[in-house]
Amino acid sequence: MLETFVVVGASLAGGTAAVTLREEGFDGRLVLVGAEPELPYERPPLSKEYLRGEAPFEKSLVRPPEWYREHEIELRLGTPALRVDPAERAVELAGGERILYDKVLVATGARNRRPPIPGLELEGVHDLRTLADADRIRAEIAPGRKAVVVGMGFIGSEVTASLREQGLDVAAVEGFQVPLQRVLGEEVGRTLAALHADHGVQTILGEHVAALEGSGRVERVVTAGGRRLDCDFVVVGVGVEPVTDVVAGTGVELDDGILVDELCRTSVEGVFAAGDVANHHHPIFRRRVRVEHWLNAIEQGAAAARSMLGKGSPYEEIHWFWSDQYDENLQYAGHHTGWDELVVRGSLEERKFVAFYVTNGVVQAAVALNRGRDLRRSIPLIRAQAPVDPGALCDEDIDLRTLVAPTI
Repeated sequence: MLETFVVVGASLAGGTAAVTLREEGFDGRLVLVGAEPELPYERPPLSKEYLRGEAPFEKSLVRPPEWYREHEIELRLGTPALRVDPAERAVELAGGERILYDKVLVATGARNRRPPIPGLELEGVHDLRTLADADRIRAEIAPGRKAVVVGMGFIGSEVTASLREQGLDVAAVEGFQVPLQRVLGEEVGRTLAALHADHGVQTILGEHVAALEGSGRVERVVTAGGRRLDCDFVVVGVGVEPVTDVVAGTGVELDDGILVDELCRTSVEGVFAAGDVANHHHPIFRRRVRVEHWLNAIEQGAAAARSMLGKGSPYEEIHWFWSDQYDENLQYAGHHTGWDELVVRGSLEERKFVAFYVTNGVVQAAVALNRGRDLRRSIPLIRAQAPVDPGALCDEDIDLRTLVAPTI
């Protein structure tokens, strides 16, 4: 009898997995379940091109609608999965449907954190994760309006840039001393703070939001330091958390997401996970890694699909992503949680550099601003996980490609 595979989460990872299953020859029943009513799509444009009205949503789709019909993928969109039951090998959906499976992939992604800020439920307070969120923010955009962005992580920084490019008056509040400090550190963060300031953003750093005020609709943001920022609307972007509810209490091991091995297998037979929700063992870094990047969703979704088919190999991609802010292009590769030394090639002040996060002489990650070629040339260094001379890293006359020892 033909097998039934269920993909829980019509996300980029889930959609890519479904596509890969068919392209790799799976001819059984394939069901794709999604809480959102939309087909699987890419999220990066939501804070950039789509938010600014420069690109239609259809360009973000993983595949057009007819592709799913032609490849006989059953869609359950706008229908959240409530629970994966490994004992019964069933997925329970809102509305009561139960789908029996032979194997299931959980690709439920992440959800935005909702900080306990008084006034967060006022009209005009938005966050950004879904197409519907982006549409609500787009409806607020008009030149001369005042917006406050709370949090200057990647999403907050991109939304800030997009709103300024649309002619809005923007203030940004960040609890750390610089944007993206937790990820990129103070030195790189200061460069990004200066970038936003140069584009007219009122950056309020090292302060938290104490309250949002207004009569029915948000009218001002009050910081812990007593600043009062009048506004027409607010966008809150203070991080995400993995959505693990569907497997909670089932025996599937959880720790900052769903724990999976290098083949995307969970601790329970027949249950796989991929994308933002998956905390995977990385063979190169030799530690667990959970990332929320566009490329990881694609690559790990495909890797999980192949593992479900018995064709899998260890998932060892060097994670890479980009962030466009104004006319500047920021790229990052690798994964670091700390570093002994930040080695810079180029100039932070001129906003044209690649910076290496080095631990015990080994490059764990690199970030580049307007030097994408050097970022790409850094990936083999990260993959090698071998000590590198810091002087050679910052020497503009040395080709980064020559710093990787040839493999025998």
